[in-house]
Amino acid sequence: MNQYRNEILTSALEAREREVIEYQVNIDNFTSAIQKCGDDPELAEFRGNLEALLSSSKLEQRKAEIMLEVIQEQLA
Repeated sequence: MNQYRNEILTSALEAREREVIEYQVNIDNFTSAIQKCGDDPELAEFRGNLEALLSSSKLEQRKAEIMLEVIQEQLA
């Protein structure tokens, strides 16, 4: 039973680690794209969308990091 639990937690740990990294890739991409848009008025709406996605990705990454810590604590 305990071994099965650890297998599940290990699998969940790997998934959360990937999730945190995936959010970071998105954060990096959105940040770079926002910079490239600059103050171009034609790209203002696009920039706003990117800023919303950036904010959302940062929040979701924080949530994933919390769950990652919880899983790490259970495996310790």
